[in-house]
Amino acid sequence: MTATSNAAEQNLPQIGTPQWLEAEIRQYLCSGSYDSSFAGWPGMNFVDVAQKARQRLLTALAEETLGRANGFGYQVTLPSDLHAWTRNKLAPMVHGLFGADECPAILGMLARNVVFLTGQNIVAVLMEQRWLSTAWNLANLYLYSVGAPALSQQACHIEGLSQETTCYVSMSYFDETDPFADFVVHEAAHVFHNCKRTTIGLGESRRQEYLLSIDYFRRETFAYACEAYSRISSMAASTRLRQQLLERHGEALPPPDDRVDHGEYLDILAEAVRARNGWQRILKRCAPIQRRQPHVTNTP
Repeated sequence: MTATSNAAEQNLPQIGTPQWLEAEIRQYLCSGSYDSSFAGWPGMNFVDVAQKARQRLLTALAEETLGRANGFGYQVTLPSDLHAWTRNKLAPMVHGLFGADECPAILGMLARNVVFLTGQNIVAVLMEQRWLSTAWNLANLYLYSVGAPALSQQACHIEGLSQETTCYVSMSYFDETDPFADFVVHEAAHVFHNCKRTTIGLGESRRQEYLLSIDYFRRETFAYACEAYSRISSMAASTRLRQQLLERHGEALPPPDDRVDHGEYLDILAEAVRARNGWQRILKRCAPIQRRQPHVTNTP
C-alpha cells in the first residue's frame, strides 16, 4: 500500500496537495520544524523547489508575525545615531581584546551589524534569513519584545541572537533593569568566534582563522563574562569598587543558561576585575585548551 493511499484512508492531506502544503506551513509556524528536503513541494528541480518552499514559509512567517503583533507595541525609540551609539557601547570591549590597528575594522563591522527588531524592519529581517530556524527564532524574539503571543509555548524567551556577523537585539533592551545585563555586548562577543578575519579584511594564519579563538564549550561563558564585565567596568573605575559590584552580582541570580558553570563564571570575573586589562583575562580563561601531543620515541 502506498503512502498516498494510506493518507487517503486516514483522511489526511495527500502529499503535494494544497491542503498538505498548508499543513506543512502550519507545522513550521507552530514549531519551527520542517522537512529540509522539501519532498512534495512544487518546483522544477531541487533548487527551484527549495527556493519556492523557503519563500513560501518565510512569507507565511512574516504574515503570522505581523498578525500576532497587531495592536501591541512599545514606547522606546532607538538612538538617533545608532552607528555612533553602537561604536561607543562596544569600543571598550574591542579595544581590550584587539590591537589598535585592528580595532577600526572590527568596530566598523559591529556598528553596521547590530539590528534592533522593530515593526518597521521585522518583515525585511525575516525574509532575508538564510536559515528558516533562525527566522522562526527571530519572529519569537520580536513577538516577546512587544508583548504579543509567541508562535509556540516552547519557544525560547531570548533577548538577542547572533547569526554570523549580525547581532539581532530586542527593543526590550532599553527597558532592562538588571544593572549587569547588556544584550548588545553579549551578542557582539559571539560574533568574535563566528567571524573569520578575512571577512573584514584582516590577515589570518593557520592558528588564527577567526577574530578570536574561544573554546567551544565556553562560548556562552565568554559572552556572559564580557556582558557583566562591560557593565561592572563602566560603573566603577577602581579595583575596590569593581570588586564590590562583583560581590553584588554574585549575590543575584546567575546567568540563566545551563551551558555556563556558575562557579567558573564568577571566578573568571573575579580575576578580570583585579586585572589591568580584564578583557584579556576573560579571553585567556575561555581560550581553547592546548593539549600537548604525546612524545613518540622512535626505536630501532
